[in-house]
Amino acid sequence: MRNVIALIKPASSRCNMRCDYCFYGDEAEKRRQASYGLMTEETLKNVIRRCVIPAEGSCVFAFQGGEPTLRGIAFYEKAVEYAAHFNRRGVPVQFSLQTNGYALDDAWSAFFAKNRFLIGVSVDGTREIHDRCRHTPDGGPTYERVMEGVASLKRFGVEFNILTVVHREVAENIAEIYRDYRRKGFDYLQFITCLDPLGEERGRRAYSLTPEAYGRFLITLFDLWYRDQTAGRAPSIRQFENYIGILLGEAPEACEQRGRCGAQYTVEADGSVYPCDFYALDEWRIGNFNENRLSEMDETREALGFRQASFPVPGACEACRWYALCRNGCLRSRLPLCGPEGGRNYFCRGYQMFFECCHDRLYALAKRLRR
Repeated sequence: MRNVIALIKPASSRCNMRCDYCFYGDEAEKRRQASYGLMTEETLKNVIRRCVIPAEGSCVFAFQGGEPTLRGIAFYEKAVEYAAHFNRRGVPVQFSLQTNGYALDDAWSAFFAKNRFLIGVSVDGTREIHDRCRHTPDGGPTYERVMEGVASLKRFGVEFNILTVVHREVAENIAEIYRDYRRKGFDYLQFITCLDPLGEERGRRAYSLTPEAYGRFLITLFDLWYRDQTAGRAPSIRQFENYIGILLGEAPEACEQRGRCGAQYTVEADGSVYPCDFYALDEWRIGNFNENRLSEMDETREALGFRQASFPVPGACEACRWYALCRNGCLRSRLPLCGPEGGRNYFCRGYQMFFECCHDRLYALAKRLRR
């Protein structure tokens, strides 16, 4: 049964903020064309038509950026309209939108609530930490505006989660950040590792996350979460819940924890398609929704060998007791196959630290759920 997932960038790499570590800004600058402007309604129509009609299980449209709110509410009203029009077989269609939160207001919240959008809001911890890395183009603060947007989502009953990029300062202050999130009532949390620019030696930027810092971050966060979990008041943390799911024999939802790249479609504003958000680069373009069917783009993906690149398992991983949980992580975080580490995940030591310290408690939670 075919599930279709499209990650759509309706404003390309345009953004109303300038985050120091923005991986997509870095990718865009490494293409022949950095920005493809704003997606037209005709391209949106073709994307939705070519995704919904062949879908059998479900169809997910996840709008990302850049900053997707720059395209305006009317654009998303058309997305809902097109999906209803082309969904002749009645497959479940889900909409989500990942935003920096800077433009959120009651009009956006009313629209999201009416159309049942799931919203991800990017927040990097406390006000001081957030504003140092996530600021306006002229260096101004953004935290207050983002919190006003979150308050609006709450008033309208919009489902949302908080997405936090784990850079150096977040990792070093996760205990304070976790407590702040709990005070604010943030019940759904995601944490993703900060990426260094493509082609650069890792760990050289002020915001860079080292493997050891990541290990300490995971241990501290898990300690706090486990305490709340045993007290029956823990927030949802996607990464930890995926690990518990693996111990229960379930397939993890995140490709990072599957250890293999999925078959999603990352869609630029001109309709161009790439196999992954982390590889929206000229050499990995697999087609265009204005010209190609899903089957044609799938064939190109296979011919380029993108997914296959994530399949090899380094010898060190095969011998590691934690491989069943770690699975060598995301392809973007792996070291070159030809290097001394032989394709192993850059954050390997951090994962080892975490599992060595926390595995027994993860297993105990899984055992309790199984019962």
